[in-house]
Amino acid sequence: MRRAGRAVLVAALVGSAYAGGVVTGVVGSRSPAPVAAPSVLDEAATKILADAQHPVSRTQLDQAAVEGMLKALGDRWSAYYKQTDYTSFQQGLDGRYSGIGVWLRATQDGKVYVGSVQGSSPASTAGILSGDRIVMVAGTAVADTSLGAVATALRGTPGTKVDVTMVRDGEKKTVTVTRGSLANDDVVVTRLSGGVEVVRIASFTRGVGAAVRKAIAASDQQPMNGIVLDLRSNPGGLLTEAVEVASAFLDGGAVVSYEKRGEPVHHLDAIGAGDTTVPVVVLVDDGTASAAEVVAGALQDRNRAVIVGSRTFGKGSVQEPSTLSDGSAIELTVGRYLLPSGRSLDGVGIDPDVLVTGKVGSASAEQRALEVLRGLVAASDQAQRG
Repeated sequence: MRRAGRAVLVAALVGSAYAGGVVTGVVGSRSPAPVAAPSVLDEAATKILADAQHPVSRTQLDQAAVEGMLKALGDRWSAYYKQTDYTSFQQGLDGRYSGIGVWLRATQDGKVYVGSVQGSSPASTAGILSGDRIVMVAGTAVADTSLGAVATALRGTPGTKVDVTMVRDGEKKTVTVTRGSLANDDVVVTRLSGGVEVVRIASFTRGVGAAVRKAIAASDQQPMNGIVLDLRSNPGGLLTEAVEVASAFLDGGAVVSYEKRGEPVHHLDAIGAGDTTVPVVVLVDDGTASAAEVVAGALQDRNRAVIVGSRTFGKGSVQEPSTLSDGSAIELTVGRYLLPSGRSLDGVGIDPDVLVTGKVGSASAEQRALEVLRGLVAASDQAQRG
């Protein structure tokens, strides 16, 4: 399953693999079968297992080798998941998981921040806030650690505790968080006066696209004059869900394309006929990333929505997961996304049509979005009156 913004691998890992022999020569004779020499990895593993004062298991050595190879790529989105961690990760994409209830994001220099905090989650109870920089998890420093490794360390069995050290406004703080079983409520719809709906999408997990379409369809029962699509602090998720959300406001046509090495450009178009008449404002900030940027960028390029807020994160790379023979998985960046205009998001982000400065989640940004929406509604009404 393609995801907008995390890393993935499309190759199998070679462990202790040897080539088989071949029978040659005249009938009745057999020459020794040629055997490939062991790899350097196998030689090193054998030596460690035999002679190291504090040896570890071959499984641990294999895991360390995988992590080392991913680190050699210099790709901060690459990640390795043990079998249980990958299962938990997949459950997260289904909207349920065990952990503390945060979405993470990484900056170009490798620092890890809290992108958003799920309401009523263990993280929220412990006082963790969006924008906090995580510097240590369970006594292990985050420096030089992949985003996937940090996420894995935060997950765990419900009821267990994990220490999280953060930096906020220059001050370091450590909190102990009790992990819990969580279910995401990723789409929240608020009906305001004047026939305006605010549709808040926290992340693009499975079913989000259908939930947004359902919310818009339900509004057919009563007048709807405009929509604010709130994508602030949305770290992304599944590309298929992002395409479906964008499709809710488009009548066919391009949403996003992506390039992969050695393959033609893949194009993803809007699904079916969406609502192309209701005025739409998309609210974004510097925590809006990946799949969320795809939605905002597509609606901006197609002149379907006005973007309000601050410049988005700039996560425009393509990732796909690949499972290994033991049930673990690796992710590797395999390409980049292009918006309908052909522009790339990666490292650039989206500049809003209406710039609003201030902290993430500020009420002033939402108020500005509503003001812009009212202007669009008024202009639409005037155009209809001729």
